[in-house]
Amino acid sequence: MSPIEFEEDLKESISRIEGLIGKKVEYYRAPGFSITENNLWALESLMKNGISMDSSIFPASRAHGGISKFSESLPCIISYNGMEIKEFPINTMKIVGKRMIFSGGGYFRLIPYSVIHRQSLRSQYVMTYFHPRDFDFEQPILNDLSLPRRFKSYYGLAKCESKLRKWISNFDFVDISTAAKEVDWQNAKKIVLS
Repeated sequence: MSPIEFEEDLKESISRIEGLIGKKVEYYRAPGFSITENNLWALESLMKNGISMDSSIFPASRAHGGISKFSESLPCIISYNGMEIKEFPINTMKIVGKRMIFSGGGYFRLIPYSVIHRQSLRSQYVMTYFHPRDFDFEQPILNDLSLPRRFKSYYGLAKCESKLRKWISNFDFVDISTAAKEVDWQNAKKIVLS
């Protein structure tokens, strides 16, 4: 999307959601963690439209984006063009010197639970996300996907729900609204992006 298309889509989305729920929309996560080094202008658009908290930063390189220079792994404050937004970045861990995600979506399905458990114990904070498709092991398999894409899309579906149930029983989780109240934002690290 261009900056203008993004802003128009954002305004319409916020308006529709607020109309349905009857209160202000304050939180945002870009689909597929699609805010990257090439479109940081989206953060400014979020801030101008009343979004005060975000969870769109994928702090590692990946096939379609990520912000590899973003090294903070705790809730922080992003400063961009003189404006600030509170950020809940997705977690990373290092495997063979490369940062990768462990706490959500396809990564959660691919990584053995023992690694997820160990990494969760080591982390001061864990941000997670899931899609309904991550638990639907009976979904139709699309035939025209490449072998790597098919693996990423379907591996681990049958065990994902039991893995999540185990994780939830081993750790306490809260929603992002509760987490935002628990963070000491006065002492949170400030990250300046340009």
